[in-house]
Amino acid sequence: MSNVPSVIRGEDGVVRCWWCGADPLYMQYHDREWGCPVDDDRTLFEKICLEGFQSGLSWLTILRKREGFRKAFKNFEFDKVAKFGPDDIERLVQNAAIVRHRKKIESTINNAQRARELVDEYGSLAAFFWQYEPEVRKPPRTLSDVAGKTPESTALSKDLKRRGWSFVGPTTCYAFMQAMGMVNDHLKDCSRRTEVERLRAEFQRP
Repeated sequence: MSNVPSVIRGEDGVVRCWWCGADPLYMQYHDREWGCPVDDDRTLFEKICLEGFQSGLSWLTILRKREGFRKAFKNFEFDKVAKFGPDDIERLVQNAAIVRHRKKIESTINNAQRARELVDEYGSLAAFFWQYEPEVRKPPRTLSDVAGKTPESTALSKDLKRRGWSFVGPTTCYAFMQAMGMVNDHLKDCSRRTEVERLRAEFQRP
C-alpha cells in the first residue's frame, strides 16, 4: 500500500485522488459527486444503502450497477422500498443488474422502514445525519492520512444500529460520510479539494 501514489494525474491533466484510477466512471464520480455536501433525503438513503452493498466489494462494482440498483429499488424512494415484501426479495435475489446478496437486499428494505421512523422523529434524514458532522480536520496529504473510521462514524453506526438499521458498521458509515460531503477527504493536492471546500462552506446545514 505504501507504493500507491496519493494523487494521480490523468491523461486529461487533472490531478485526482489515487483511488479513482483511470476508469471514466470512477473519475466522473470523483469529479462531480464524491465529497459534495448533500441534504436530499432520497440521495442520502441511496448513498448509505450503496455503501452497505459495497462491503466486501470494490466501489467501482457498485458504480457500474448503480442504475440497476436504482431501477430495482424504486430510485431509492424509501417510502416505496419500505413496502417491499417476500416476493420482492425473491425477485431481487434473481436480478443480475444488482448485487444479489439476500441479507443486503433484506437490509435495504429494513433500513427503508427505519428511515421513515427517523423522518418522523427528526423531520428529515438530513437533520439526523448532519448532527454527526465532525470538526474540520487538516487536509489529508497521503493515503495513510485518510481514516477508515472515526469516533463520529462509530457513534453514527451505534446510533443507527440501536434504531434497528443494519449493514451500517463504523467503516461503512465513514465511507458514507465521505461520499455525502460530511467530511472532505480529497487529498491536499487533489484538484477537487478547493472546490469541495467552497461547496461545504456555502452549504446550509439542516
